[in-house]
Amino acid sequence: MINWIPLEPAIYPTKPFDINGTWSGSATILPGNKPVILYTGIDGAGRQVQNVAFPKDLSDPYLREWTKPDYNPIIFPCGVNASAFRDPTTAWLGPDGLWRVTVGSKRGKRGMAYLYRSKDFVRWTKAKHPLHSSKDTGMWECPDFFPVAPKGRLGLDTSARGNGLKHVLKVSLDLTRFEYYTVGKYDYAKDRYAPDNTSPDNSTGLRFDYGNFYASKTFFDPAKHRRILWGWSNESDRAQNENIKGWSGIQTIPRVLWLDSNQRQVVQWPIDELESLRTKQASIDDKLVKSANYFEVKGIETSQADVEVTFDVSSLEKAENFDPAWTDPQKLCGLKDAEVKGGVGPFGLLVLASAKLEERTAVFFRVFKAQNKHVVLMCQDPKRSSLVPRVYEPTFAGFVDIDIATTKKISLRSLIDNSVVESFGAGGKTCITSRVYPTLAIGPNAHLFVFNNGLEDIKVSELKAWEIRKPLMNGE
Repeated sequence: MINWIPLEPAIYPTKPFDINGTWSGSATILPGNKPVILYTGIDGAGRQVQNVAFPKDLSDPYLREWTKPDYNPIIFPCGVNASAFRDPTTAWLGPDGLWRVTVGSKRGKRGMAYLYRSKDFVRWTKAKHPLHSSKDTGMWECPDFFPVAPKGRLGLDTSARGNGLKHVLKVSLDLTRFEYYTVGKYDYAKDRYAPDNTSPDNSTGLRFDYGNFYASKTFFDPAKHRRILWGWSNESDRAQNENIKGWSGIQTIPRVLWLDSNQRQVVQWPIDELESLRTKQASIDDKLVKSANYFEVKGIETSQADVEVTFDVSSLEKAENFDPAWTDPQKLCGLKDAEVKGGVGPFGLLVLASAKLEERTAVFFRVFKAQNKHVVLMCQDPKRSSLVPRVYEPTFAGFVDIDIATTKKISLRSLIDNSVVESFGAGGKTCITSRVYPTLAIGPNAHLFVFNNGLEDIKVSELKAWEIRKPLMNGE
């Protein structure tokens, strides 16, 4: 999942049931190790319908050609908004031997995950009740529904069931263009999902990624027993530049996903295979970063790099007071960005930076003192990432569920790849992806700095940074 060979499109408009578009879908492995793709087609009447496609030749290791049976569509928008009915999930097998799949939709302003059942993957029946819904969330795109083990990092097959298992339901919100998810329980008998109510079941809820990350999808990797998450990060550059580049949007680095030990959220980490691209390394240990200071990490090129750093936060005495009204981390990061001096923080990395810091993207933490605890904010601030104004350069942020007063440490990993910065705070509890387009900090002219803009001194207990070689991708 690191080196890729470009192939021809597998599914594209060819039939009356998808002649106006072949949209998002999911793969399911049927008995006998036979893959099938469920996808949304836009038919001649402009309706969103659900279709199936099968590999033309199972002996082809790349499954390059797919056939679409003439009995498509297999699911019609009966009793459903035909203009808001899309993105079927991977199907799962229930204890009664019936397949189930959920399709995203809306009813008025209520987001819906409609449920369908089938014995043969051909004839599908709509369930009386949706799998789940939530008011005032609008259209649910790209839903994802899967089980997670209560302990450990091993992933589960989508059809796995048993006592103690949790489920995750993720939806992509068409209204806001970001995603949120909940952790909860799936009632197999009633075919209903119920969140645990440990986080909001609405647009203010938990996110896999608090940045430029949408339409994500997980799948189960049976070879290494892991659930892998893959997201889409669209361009925020000007349209004419997209035309020059020849693409619009990228896939992020695949991530392993598992349930946190607190069972309130998921944790993510880049797949181990990424480390095969690491080459030249720079290391720094036990280096103090005094208030209003910074230093450069030298010895490697950092336009394409993998950086892991652990910060010691031994004193929290100067932490700023936390206002309970600060419920939106993105707005808080906009209010207190990397330029705003704080008590404990902002401290972190300046990536894709020019030598004189005219351009830089800040990835940082800031610690606040609330009434009975400390609040840790993680931010990515690309407002100074380019000397040329871009279409979309917002600060992105999320709170980090960590007891900093006990740990006295916090870790950060940032994957830097020319126009992409993917960051993982506290071992993957909070993740943020940004798209940036520097004009000076390109190739060998990109620099990496550690900075501290807070009153409290911070120590880098350990930092390791690697150059990342170019993988096989998008080649001839």
